[in-house]
Amino acid sequence: MNDKPHLDDEALAELREVMEDEFDVLIRTYLSDSSQRVDTLRASLQERDAESFTKSAHSFKGSCINIGAPRLGALCGDAELAGKEERLDEAVHILDDIQSEFSMVRQLLERTLVR
Repeated sequence: MNDKPHLDDEALAELREVMEDEFDVLIRTYLSDSSQRVDTLRASLQERDAESFTKSAHSFKGSCINIGAPRLGALCGDAELAGKEERLDEAVHILDDIQSEFSMVRQLLERTLVR
């Protein structure tokens, strides 16, 4: 897991090129959505809802990969698998790692934004 970077600079450069003036909007939307996804994952765990947790982790994984956050995407993949296998007690620790990694990704992505 630690061999994956927090952010894929090449993927971000491509997104910036493709999105042009909308890049900042994309990043801000990703950050807002991701914060909500973390809350949804936590709520699913509190409710012991493995299906909701799995679906949320899968969706979050895709958005992380698309935005260029491979380490966070991999953690979401771990959470998705834990949800599928109904290992919710273990998923609590994975979610803590997701929260921590998302905090790092947020800081790094906010630095890419035009002020």
